[in-house]
Amino acid sequence: MTDRTAPRTERIRVGALLPLHHSGRRAVEEIAELERAGLDTAWVPEAYGHDAVSLLGALALRTERITLGSAVLSVHSRTPALLAMTAAGLDALSEGRFVLGVGASSRGVVEGWHGVPFGRPLARTREIIAICRAVWRGERVTHDGAEFRLPSPPAAGQEPVPPLRMPGTAREIPIAVGALGPANVALAAELADEWLPAMFWPERAEKVWGDALRTGLAARAPERGPLGITATVAYGTGPDHSLLLDRSRPGTARYLGAMGTRDRNFYTRLAGRYGYGAEAAEVQRLYIEGQPDRAAAAIPEELLDGIGLVGDRHRIKDRLQAYRAAGVTTLNVLSLARGRERRASDIALLRELLEEIG
Repeated sequence: MTDRTAPRTERIRVGALLPLHHSGRRAVEEIAELERAGLDTAWVPEAYGHDAVSLLGALALRTERITLGSAVLSVHSRTPALLAMTAAGLDALSEGRFVLGVGASSRGVVEGWHGVPFGRPLARTREIIAICRAVWRGERVTHDGAEFRLPSPPAAGQEPVPPLRMPGTAREIPIAVGALGPANVALAAELADEWLPAMFWPERAEKVWGDALRTGLAARAPERGPLGITATVAYGTGPDHSLLLDRSRPGTARYLGAMGTRDRNFYTRLAGRYGYGAEAAEVQRLYIEGQPDRAAAAIPEELLDGIGLVGDRHRIKDRLQAYRAAGVTTLNVLSLARGRERRASDIALLRELLEEIG
Protein backbone atom coordinates (compact mmCIF):
# COMPACT_ATOMS: atom_id res chain seq x y z
CA MET A 1 0.00 0.00 0.00
CA THR A 2 3.03 2.31 -0.12
CA ASP A 3 1.95 3.86 -3.44
CA ARG A 4 -0.47 6.12 -1.61
CA THR A 5 2.15 8.17 0.24
CA ALA A 6 5.42 9.88 -0.58
CA PRO A 7 8.57 7.71 -0.55
CA ARG A 8 9.73 7.06 2.99
CA THR A 9 12.90 8.86 4.03
CA GLU A 10 12.66 8.30 7.79
CA ARG A 11 12.25 5.31 10.05
CA ILE A 12 8.87 4.35 11.43
CA ARG A 13 8.21 6.36 14.58
CA VAL A 14 7.57 4.76 17.97
CA GLY A 15 4.32 5.71 19.66
CA ALA A 16 2.62 4.65 22.87
CA LEU A 17 -1.13 4.46 23.45
CA LEU A 18 -2.12 4.86 27.07
CA PRO A 19 -4.73 2.45 28.44
CA LEU A 20 -8.33 3.61 28.45
CA HIS A 21 -8.31 3.60 32.24
CA HIS A 22 -4.92 5.14 32.94
CA SER A 23 -3.39 5.95 36.31
CA GLY A 24 -3.21 9.74 36.15
CA ARG A 25 0.03 11.08 37.59
CA ARG A 26 1.78 7.73 37.33
CA ALA A 27 0.95 7.66 33.63
CA VAL A 28 2.51 11.11 33.22
CA GLU A 29 5.71 9.97 34.92
CA GLU A 30 5.85 6.81 32.85
CA ILE A 31 5.46 8.66 29.55
CA ALA A 32 8.30 10.98 30.60
CA GLU A 33 10.40 7.87 31.27
CA LEU A 34 9.45 6.38 27.90
CA GLU A 35 10.47 9.64 26.23
CA ARG A 36 13.97 9.10 27.63
CA ALA A 37 13.86 5.51 26.32
CA GLY A 38 13.27 6.71 22.75
CA LEU A 39 9.51 7.26 22.44
CA ASP A 40 8.50 9.61 19.62
CA THR A 41 4.81 10.17 20.31
CA ALA A 42 2.17 9.48 22.97
CA TRP A 43 -1.55 9.16 22.39
CA VAL A 44 -4.27 9.49 25.02
CA PRO A 45 -7.63 7.76 24.42
CA GLU A 46 -11.04 8.88 25.58
CA ALA A 47 -14.21 6.83 25.94
CA TYR A 48 -16.19 6.87 29.20
CA GLY A 49 -13.48 7.16 31.84
CA HIS A 50 -11.22 10.13 32.49
CA ASP A 51 -11.16 12.77 29.79
CA ALA A 52 -8.11 12.88 27.53
CA VAL A 53 -7.50 16.62 27.65
CA SER A 54 -6.51 16.81 31.33
CA LEU A 55 -3.77 14.23 30.91
CA LEU A 56 -2.59 15.76 27.63
CA GLY A 57 -2.14 19.09 29.39
CA ALA A 58 -0.05 17.45 32.09
CA LEU A 59 2.01 15.61 29.49
CA ALA A 60 2.59 18.85 27.58
CA LEU A 61 4.31 20.32 30.63
CA ARG A 62 6.14 17.16 31.69
CA THR A 63 7.63 16.14 28.32
CA GLU A 64 10.04 18.01 26.08
CA ARG A 65 10.35 16.34 22.70
CA ILE A 66 7.58 13.88 21.90
CA THR A 67 4.46 14.58 19.87
CA LEU A 68 1.20 14.34 21.85
CA GLY A 69 -2.14 13.32 20.39
CA SER A 70 -5.74 12.58 21.32
CA ALA A 71 -6.90 9.13 20.25
CA VAL A 72 -9.62 10.13 19.81
CA LEU A 73 -11.95 12.96 20.82
CA SER A 74 -15.45 12.15 19.65
CA VAL A 75 -16.99 14.36 16.98
CA HIS A 76 -20.26 14.07 18.92
CA SER A 77 -19.20 15.18 22.41
CA ARG A 78 -17.67 18.61 21.72
CA THR A 79 -18.56 21.50 19.44
CA PRO A 80 -16.19 22.26 16.56
CA ALA A 81 -15.12 25.53 18.19
CA LEU A 82 -14.35 23.79 21.47
CA LEU A 83 -12.27 21.18 19.65
CA ALA A 84 -10.34 23.95 17.88
CA MET A 85 -9.82 25.91 21.11
CA THR A 86 -8.73 22.81 23.02
CA ALA A 87 -6.25 21.85 20.32
CA ALA A 88 -4.84 25.39 20.22
CA GLY A 89 -4.45 25.41 23.99
CA LEU A 90 -2.68 22.05 24.07
CA ASP A 91 -0.50 23.05 21.15
CA ALA A 92 0.54 26.20 22.99
CA LEU A 93 1.31 24.28 26.19
CA SER A 94 3.38 21.73 24.28
CA GLU A 95 5.07 24.40 22.13
CA GLY A 96 3.85 22.99 18.84
CA ARG A 97 3.80 19.26 19.60
CA PHE A 98 0.07 18.48 19.53
CA VAL A 99 -1.99 16.47 17.04
CA LEU A 100 -5.79 16.66 17.24
CA GLY A 101 -7.16 13.15 16.86
CA VAL A 102 -10.91 12.97 16.26
CA GLY A 103 -13.27 10.17 15.40
CA ALA A 104 -16.79 8.85 15.54
CA SER A 105 -16.27 6.92 18.79
CA SER A 106 -19.13 4.41 19.00
CA ARG A 107 -22.88 4.49 19.34
CA GLY A 108 -22.56 2.86 22.76
CA VAL A 109 -20.37 5.68 24.08
CA VAL A 110 -22.09 8.55 22.25
CA GLU A 111 -25.66 7.62 23.13
CA GLY A 112 -25.04 5.59 26.28
CA TRP A 113 -22.63 8.01 27.96
CA HIS A 114 -23.14 11.44 26.40
CA GLY A 115 -26.83 11.00 25.69
CA VAL A 116 -26.73 12.53 22.23
CA PRO A 117 -27.71 10.90 18.92
CA PHE A 118 -24.94 9.10 17.05
CA GLY A 119 -26.09 10.96 13.95
CA ARG A 120 -23.91 11.21 10.86
CA PRO A 121 -20.29 10.94 11.99
CA LEU A 122 -18.75 11.31 8.53
CA ALA A 123 -20.57 14.56 7.81
CA ARG A 124 -19.71 15.87 11.27
CA THR A 125 -16.04 14.96 10.86
CA ARG A 126 -15.79 16.69 7.49
CA GLU A 127 -17.37 19.89 8.82
CA ILE A 128 -15.36 19.84 12.05
CA ILE A 129 -12.10 19.64 10.10
CA ALA A 130 -13.13 22.64 7.98
CA ILE A 131 -14.20 24.71 11.00
CA CYS A 132 -11.08 23.89 13.04
CA ARG A 133 -8.78 24.92 10.22
CA ALA A 134 -10.71 28.17 9.75
CA VAL A 135 -10.33 28.91 13.48
CA TRP A 136 -6.59 28.27 13.38
CA ARG A 137 -6.20 30.53 10.35
CA GLY A 138 -7.55 33.35 12.49
CA GLU A 139 -10.69 33.85 10.41
CA ARG A 140 -14.00 35.17 11.60
CA VAL A 141 -15.69 31.83 11.34
CA THR A 142 -18.81 31.38 9.28
CA HIS A 143 -20.09 27.96 8.30
CA ASP A 144 -23.36 26.83 6.75
CA GLY A 145 -23.39 23.05 6.77
CA ALA A 146 -25.81 20.20 7.26
CA GLU A 147 -24.44 19.55 10.76
CA PHE A 148 -23.24 22.95 12.00
CA ARG A 149 -24.12 26.59 11.37
CA LEU A 150 -21.87 29.35 12.65
CA PRO A 151 -23.11 31.73 13.83
CA SER A 152 -26.28 29.88 14.67
CA PRO A 153 -29.49 31.38 13.27
CA PRO A 154 -31.17 33.83 15.65
CA ALA A 155 -34.45 33.01 17.31
CA ALA A 156 -37.54 34.85 16.16
CA GLY A 157 -37.32 38.53 17.02
CA GLN A 158 -33.61 38.46 17.87
CA GLU A 159 -30.75 40.18 16.10
CA PRO A 160 -28.15 37.90 14.48
CA VAL A 161 -24.82 37.69 16.26
CA PRO A 162 -21.61 38.49 14.38
CA PRO A 163 -19.06 35.79 13.56
CA LEU A 164 -16.16 35.50 15.97
CA ARG A 165 -12.47 34.77 15.64
CA MET A 166 -10.02 33.28 18.13
CA PRO A 167 -7.67 35.92 19.56
CA GLY A 168 -3.97 35.38 19.17
CA THR A 169 -2.25 33.21 16.63
CA ALA A 170 -2.29 29.47 16.08
CA ARG A 171 -0.57 27.29 13.54
CA GLU A 172 -2.57 24.80 11.47
CA ILE A 173 -2.48 21.94 13.94
CA PRO A 174 -2.25 18.47 12.38
CA ILE A 175 -5.48 16.48 12.43
CA ALA A 176 -5.66 12.72 12.74
CA VAL A 177 -8.85 10.79 12.06
CA GLY A 178 -9.60 7.46 13.69
CA ALA A 179 -11.35 5.37 11.05
CA LEU A 180 -12.07 1.71 10.31
CA GLY A 181 -14.95 1.59 7.82
CA PRO A 182 -14.34 2.22 4.10
CA ALA A 183 -16.18 5.56 3.85
CA ASN A 184 -14.50 6.95 6.95
CA VAL A 185 -11.07 5.73 5.83
CA ALA A 186 -11.60 7.45 2.47
CA LEU A 187 -12.49 10.66 4.31
CA ALA A 188 -9.33 10.40 6.43
CA ALA A 189 -7.20 9.88 3.34
CA GLU A 190 -8.77 12.90 1.67
CA LEU A 191 -8.69 15.42 4.51
CA ALA A 192 -6.57 14.35 7.48
CA ASP A 193 -2.86 14.67 8.12
CA GLU A 194 -2.83 11.24 9.74
CA TRP A 195 -5.04 8.15 9.68
CA LEU A 196 -5.44 6.28 12.98
CA PRO A 197 -6.47 2.66 12.36
CA ALA A 198 -6.94 0.22 15.24
CA MET A 199 -6.53 -3.57 15.09
CA PHE A 200 -4.17 -3.07 12.14
CA TRP A 201 -3.13 -6.31 10.39
CA PRO A 202 -0.39 -5.22 7.97
CA GLU A 203 -0.45 -8.30 5.77
CA ARG A 204 -4.21 -7.84 5.16
CA ALA A 205 -4.35 -4.04 5.13
CA GLU A 206 -4.31 -3.72 1.35
CA LYS A 207 -7.23 -6.13 0.96
CA VAL A 208 -9.30 -4.43 3.66
CA TRP A 209 -8.47 -0.74 3.17
CA GLY A 210 -6.61 -0.34 -0.13
CA ASP A 211 -9.57 0.74 -2.27
CA ALA A 212 -10.85 3.21 0.34
CA LEU A 213 -7.43 4.78 0.72
CA ARG A 214 -7.00 5.17 -3.02
CA THR A 215 -10.45 6.76 -3.30
CA GLY A 216 -9.64 9.31 -0.60
CA LEU A 217 -6.17 10.07 -1.87
CA ALA A 218 -7.50 10.74 -5.36
CA ALA A 219 -9.49 13.64 -3.87
CA ARG A 220 -6.69 14.84 -1.57
CA ALA A 221 -5.38 18.37 -2.11
CA PRO A 222 -1.70 18.21 -3.15
CA GLU A 223 -0.75 20.88 -0.60
CA ARG A 224 -1.99 18.58 2.18
CA GLY A 225 1.16 16.48 1.75
CA PRO A 226 1.49 12.72 2.25
CA LEU A 227 -0.87 10.87 4.58
CA GLY A 228 0.68 9.59 7.79
CA ILE A 229 -0.50 6.22 9.11
CA THR A 230 -0.40 5.72 12.86
CA ALA A 231 -1.30 2.07 13.42
CA THR A 232 -2.31 0.92 16.89
CA VAL A 233 -1.09 -2.55 17.88
CA ALA A 234 -0.70 -4.59 21.06
CA TYR A 235 3.05 -5.08 21.58
CA GLY A 236 5.03 -7.46 23.75
CA THR A 237 8.40 -9.15 23.63
CA GLY A 238 9.53 -12.51 24.95
CA PRO A 239 9.88 -16.19 24.10
CA ASP A 240 6.38 -17.29 25.18
CA HIS A 241 4.30 -16.30 22.18
CA SER A 242 0.99 -17.68 23.47
CA LEU A 243 1.39 -15.99 26.86
CA LEU A 244 1.84 -12.61 25.21
CA LEU A 245 -1.19 -13.14 22.99
CA ASP A 246 -3.25 -14.15 26.02
CA ARG A 247 -2.41 -10.81 27.63
CA SER A 248 -4.03 -9.06 24.67
CA ARG A 249 -7.27 -11.05 24.94
CA PRO A 250 -9.18 -8.95 27.52
CA GLY A 251 -8.63 -5.66 25.70
CA THR A 252 -9.50 -7.12 22.31
CA ALA A 253 -12.63 -8.73 23.75
CA ARG A 254 -13.69 -5.37 25.19
CA TYR A 255 -13.47 -3.73 21.78
CA LEU A 256 -15.27 -6.57 20.01
CA GLY A 257 -17.91 -6.80 22.72
CA ALA A 258 -18.45 -3.39 24.28
CA MET A 259 -17.41 -0.67 21.84
CA GLY A 260 -20.70 -0.38 20.05
CA THR A 261 -23.95 -2.28 19.91
CA ARG A 262 -24.77 -5.74 18.63
CA ASP A 263 -25.85 -4.33 15.28
CA ARG A 264 -23.21 -1.57 14.97
CA ASN A 265 -19.71 -2.31 16.19
CA PHE A 266 -16.89 -1.15 13.92
CA TYR A 267 -14.41 -3.58 15.47
CA THR A 268 -16.50 -6.70 14.94
CA ARG A 269 -17.10 -5.56 11.36
CA LEU A 270 -13.35 -5.19 10.86
CA ALA A 271 -12.75 -8.67 12.27
CA GLY A 272 -15.28 -9.93 9.74
CA ARG A 273 -13.40 -8.26 6.91
CA TYR A 274 -10.27 -10.01 8.12
CA GLY A 275 -12.15 -13.31 7.78
CA TYR A 276 -13.36 -13.84 11.35
CA GLY A 277 -16.97 -12.69 11.22
CA ALA A 278 -18.54 -15.69 12.95
CA GLU A 279 -15.86 -15.79 15.64
CA ALA A 280 -16.19 -12.05 16.33
CA ALA A 281 -19.97 -12.36 16.60
CA GLU A 282 -19.54 -15.11 19.20
CA VAL A 283 -17.07 -13.00 21.18
CA GLN A 284 -19.52 -10.12 21.10
CA ARG A 285 -22.42 -12.35 22.22
CA LEU A 286 -20.49 -13.70 25.18
CA TYR A 287 -19.31 -10.26 26.23
CA ILE A 288 -22.78 -8.71 26.01
CA GLU A 289 -24.19 -11.60 28.04
CA GLY A 290 -21.78 -10.83 30.88
CA GLN A 291 -19.12 -13.46 30.19
CA PRO A 292 -15.97 -11.41 29.42
CA ASP A 293 -13.56 -14.23 30.30
CA ARG A 294 -15.24 -16.65 27.92
CA ALA A 295 -15.39 -13.93 25.30
CA ALA A 296 -11.65 -13.34 25.59
CA ALA A 297 -10.92 -17.06 25.39
CA ALA A 298 -13.01 -17.35 22.21
CA ILE A 299 -10.83 -14.98 20.16
CA PRO A 300 -8.85 -17.00 17.59
CA GLU A 301 -5.11 -16.90 18.25
CA GLU A 302 -4.44 -16.21 14.57
CA LEU A 303 -6.50 -13.01 14.76
CA LEU A 304 -4.68 -11.85 17.89
CA ASP A 305 -1.35 -12.60 16.25
CA GLY A 306 -2.27 -10.71 13.08
CA ILE A 307 -3.35 -7.52 14.86
CA GLY A 308 -0.57 -7.72 17.45
CA LEU A 309 3.20 -7.37 17.42
CA VAL A 310 4.55 -10.06 19.73
CA GLY A 311 7.46 -12.46 19.93
CA ASP A 312 11.21 -12.54 20.35
CA ARG A 313 13.61 -10.04 18.84
CA HIS A 314 13.93 -11.86 15.52
CA ARG A 315 10.19 -12.27 15.00
CA ILE A 316 9.49 -8.66 15.92
CA LYS A 317 12.09 -7.47 13.43
CA ASP A 318 10.67 -9.66 10.65
CA ARG A 319 7.16 -8.40 11.35
CA LEU A 320 8.25 -4.77 11.27
CA GLN A 321 9.05 -5.23 7.59
CA ALA A 322 5.35 -5.93 6.99
CA TYR A 323 4.34 -2.70 8.72
CA ARG A 324 6.85 -0.81 6.62
CA ALA A 325 5.52 -2.42 3.43
CA ALA A 326 1.98 -1.41 4.46
CA GLY A 327 3.01 2.25 4.62
CA VAL A 328 2.88 2.67 8.39
CA THR A 329 4.65 5.84 9.56
CA THR A 330 4.09 5.44 13.32
CA LEU A 331 3.59 2.27 15.35
CA ASN A 332 1.32 3.22 18.23
CA VAL A 333 1.85 0.40 20.70
CA LEU A 334 -0.28 -0.68 23.62
CA SER A 335 2.25 -2.43 25.81
CA LEU A 336 1.65 -5.98 27.05
CA ALA A 337 4.68 -5.82 29.37
CA ARG A 338 4.41 -6.04 33.14
CA GLY A 339 6.15 -3.23 35.00
CA ARG A 340 7.50 0.18 34.02
CA GLU A 341 11.08 -0.93 33.56
CA ARG A 342 10.08 -3.69 31.16
CA ARG A 343 7.81 -1.35 29.21
CA ALA A 344 10.68 1.13 28.87
CA SER A 345 13.09 -1.56 27.70
CA ASP A 346 10.52 -2.79 25.16
CA ILE A 347 10.19 0.74 23.75
CA ALA A 348 13.98 1.02 23.52
CA LEU A 349 14.14 -2.34 21.71
CA LEU A 350 11.41 -1.34 19.27
CA ARG A 351 13.22 1.87 18.40
CA GLU A 352 16.49 -0.04 17.95
CA LEU A 353 14.88 -2.55 15.59
CA LEU A 354 13.17 0.18 13.58
CA GLU A 355 16.48 1.97 13.17
CA GLU A 356 18.04 -1.28 11.96
CA ILE A 357 15.47 -1.78 9.20
CA GLY A 358 15.63 1.92 8.24
